[in-house]
Amino acid sequence: MNRRKRRKRQLAYFLMTLMIVTGVGAAALYLISKASGGAVKPVPSEKQQAESGEQAPNEGRGGSVGLPETSELIKPENKEKESEESNVPEPITKIKPVTMAFGGDVCFHDEYANMHSLKNRGGKMDSSLSADLLGEMRQADILMVNNEFSYSLRGEPLPEKAFTFRSRPENVELLHEMGVDIVSLANNHVYDWGEDALFDTLDTLKNAGIPYIGAGRNLDEAKEPYYFEINGRTIAYVSATQVERNDNPDTKGATEVTAGTFRCFSEEEFGRLLEVVKEADAKADITVVYIHWGTENTDELHWAQEWQAPELVKAGADLIVGDHPHCLQGIDFIEGVPVFYSIGNFWFNSKSLDTGLLKVVLDEAGGLTCQFLPALQHECRTDMASGAEKQRILQYLQCISPDVTIDENGFIKDAPYGGPPIDYDAVQRVPKKREEPVQEGTGTEAGDSASEGVTTE
Repeated sequence: MNRRKRRKRQLAYFLMTLMIVTGVGAAALYLISKASGGAVKPVPSEKQQAESGEQAPNEGRGGSVGLPETSELIKPENKEKESEESNVPEPITKIKPVTMAFGGDVCFHDEYANMHSLKNRGGKMDSSLSADLLGEMRQADILMVNNEFSYSLRGEPLPEKAFTFRSRPENVELLHEMGVDIVSLANNHVYDWGEDALFDTLDTLKNAGIPYIGAGRNLDEAKEPYYFEINGRTIAYVSATQVERNDNPDTKGATEVTAGTFRCFSEEEFGRLLEVVKEADAKADITVVYIHWGTENTDELHWAQEWQAPELVKAGADLIVGDHPHCLQGIDFIEGVPVFYSIGNFWFNSKSLDTGLLKVVLDEAGGLTCQFLPALQHECRTDMASGAEKQRILQYLQCISPDVTIDENGFIKDAPYGGPPIDYDAVQRVPKKREEPVQEGTGTEAGDSASEGVTTE
């Protein structure tokens, strides 16, 4: 938590203490008055006032009719218990740590090999995610992934797009099996089958009790943050997408009257995102920005990532998590705020690639502890990495993140790496060689077909 948030929290603690002291003082005053045998003056009814010509207390002085003079305590006997209870301070929720977890891109497209493999293995996610990885996901207080497809049986695929993703609505249950608590729809595939399929997606998630952010029936819904009240904390989640980065994207951005995603690439769009982050920052202890950006299949940052990240921090973001490139990208701290530029695909297709689960713990003092748990997507499943494989992924992540230090357990510190030099060309990674970035706006993805079970690009 940055210094501004700490000052806010300290002020809140002071005001809470002041309220408690005031409440105790009022209760003591009442008990003293009762012990002294003070008389109770009844308040006449309106009819009695009219018959006697008596003016009600405080009338004509701007106060409410029937209120006592300030020197009198009016406590009717049948209200004593109620009044005593009203002077008892509200119980204070004890602040405890909160564990947030983040996976990257997830795809349940019915025609992809990973979904056919899931069906052949019995149809449950525990057949496609290792037990230790699934355990970490389910134990998190809040787990978030990028839902990069639509849930629907309606619509037509966008004609100019090479890959269009859609899943049967009942497959939303897979999110529950994973332990997912919230999804981002700010991506370039949620609109693949048109507006009707997007509407079905929103309804499916709502009926399943899974909050979504980053898309909606109009701009107001698409940009709306989601707030979790948990363990004495308020945590805001905001999501937006840069992709596709062209003047006429296939994935429509929401407007005041039309459905779509919450876009943030142009200056006007990004200005809206900054305003939403500022609004969330004013209401929450921690503001998380989950953003769809970057260029596919490369660990090199796009200029818009480097431009927007510092501005999001200035607006009040306390944690920035990126996705879309389908591979891991570097980690940085900006003014003490952790920035994960891309956490890669999580469970997407049959392609073999490095990935992982980001685990962030918000402690009692408001600090964030970040840990990256390496994993490998392969053969239509995602498994937690261990031993040499785990260290290989962490070494690669350290190589592309020179301004942070990553230890052997994946914990990340805001300090430049000071260990032995790591040769970028020699470091092992999966895939072994980063592929050439695809042209933006073509709709191409690292995908596969159910029949072939191999990656096509």
